[in-house]
Amino acid sequence: MAARAKAPRVGPYLCGIDAAFDVLSGKWKALILWELHAHGVRRFAELRRGVPGVSEKMLTQHLREMEEDALVHREVYAEVPPRVEYSLTEHGHTLNEALGALGAWGEERIRREGCEVVGGGGCLYVLRQASRGFSARRRFRRGAWRTGR
Repeated sequence: MAARAKAPRVGPYLCGIDAAFDVLSGKWKALILWELHAHGVRRFAELRRGVPGVSEKMLTQHLREMEEDALVHREVYAEVPPRVEYSLTEHGHTLNEALGALGAWGEERIRREGCEVVGGGGCLYVLRQASRGFSARRRFRRGAWRTGR
């Protein structure tokens, strides 16, 4: 059975939120954005480890869609073995910044409802520090994201 081509996502939209959610549709896209924002450049296996629970198939599919939407840049190096790296485009950075308010709402919900956080949480903290110019990568390596330092 041949795969059907997806229709391009060009509207019509009801509002800006509809357009934004069209690009963000999918369980893992916001987490992929966050992972690339926190670490800069990531290889496929690093992304897979950084987004717990995502399958190889879904990660590949979401990365392709995000590349088509100009959120992610895919760099292929002519080496043996081949090396592919992913990073956020400027468009991807602006979307990630826009998600800050949504992340703050989610953090408040976690506190209010007493929800369990997998992997120590820290999404919002990393976004705040990165937007202030701090090295999110260095903080993750040290484990400071767990303590909020």
